Amino acid sequence: MAKFDRRSFLKSSALAAIPSLSIGSAFANSKSEFTENFKVSDRVVFRFDGAQLSPMEYLNKLQKINTESPIQMDSYGKGGVVEALEKKFAAVTGKEKAIYMPTGTLANQLAIAALSGNQPKVIVQDISHINRDEADANLVYNKQLVPLADNKTYFTAAELEDKIKRLPSEEYFYSGIGAVSIENPVRRAFGEYIPFDELKAIKKVCDARSIKMHLDAARIYIASAWSGVSIQEYSSLFDTVYISLYKYLGANGGAILCGNAELIDQLPRQIKIHGGNIQANWENAAMSLHSLDTMEQKWKDVKNRSDELLAALESLPGVSIRPKENPTNIYFLQLPEDLQIEKMSARLSEEFNIQINANPNSKDLMLMMNETLLNQPLEKIILALKASISQS
Repeated sequence: MAKFDRRSFLKSSALAAIPSLSIGSAFANSKSEFTENFKVSDRVVFRFDGAQLSPMEYLNKLQKINTESPIQMDSYGKGGVVEALEKKFAAVTGKEKAIYMPTGTLANQLAIAALSGNQPKVIVQDISHINRDEADANLVYNKQLVPLADNKTYFTAAELEDKIKRLPSEEYFYSGIGAVSIENPVRRAFGEYIPFDELKAIKKVCDARSIKMHLDAARIYIASAWSGVSIQEYSSLFDTVYISLYKYLGANGGAILCGNAELIDQLPRQIKIHGGNIQANWENAAMSLHSLDTMEQKWKDVKNRSDELLAALESLPGVSIRPKENPTNIYFLQLPEDLQIEKMSARLSEEFNIQINANPNSKDLMLMMNETLLNQPLEKIILALKASISQS
């Protein structure tokens, strides 16, 4: 299927004009009976992978976490809650060890550099984050990215094998392949996930040639909820696994990289060399650790609610869901031609405490499902969306 430019969609939508700190002001003058009891805990936001807390909300939550169990500080990523988080993620992924990183880009780049050693080539998806969004960071590590599956979600095992066989004849001086990196789910494909059987087939191709594999699993909890494949099952196919801490785990930044102990133990020096050795990381670690135990079940609940919500919306006249091959939490609804999306957005905000991406230049409504979908009774959310669509 054709891919959409996610960044352009978001930039042109009303998202850019609605700062998270000003959400409350949108409700201040509404006379609806629903507005009297508006709370942050009731807010439903179809715009992010996570709840996206304001600074005050973030500080309040961090204080609550600290009150329940005093947060133990780290020192340059060592000890305290950071160490506890690393141990938790090692158990979650089934890997020997995990290490905290300040960013996902650093996690991805250090992983593929360590896996590929002296071999210069790394095979990636064309629309992967590593290929499109990391500002040629591979050049720092003397790696040459070989993108496959032009503008598609993923490459197949057959396509990978064909490329591996053709590379020696395509280059006068052939240099070897050090690693294969795969992003799953794929954000530039609006969250589509890769079929697990295809990933297993890719692993067979790599194992036959002793090629290491890295998983950009920033949003792996989302992929797991929609595909039914556990995080450990996904991780078992890969030598290293990166998971984001801020997409939906509540932190303001940070990443975790998991793998075998020998590889992970090489990385503290590399983090220091590349300027990533931050003095204190406890706030991001504490927020993430607090979310981990309930996150898997939350996403399963979000997925089930999403199915019910979409079925209810698709029953409305003039509303249809743009199909995707392997969708996760991002959906595009085609709306009635005469619907005024800005009016619909204002009503949802003012009367029902529901936030959407209101892009007046698009006939589609992008709904990003996340844990805020659990903040109100599903029946109320369905009624609010139906009413706003039919009366806008």
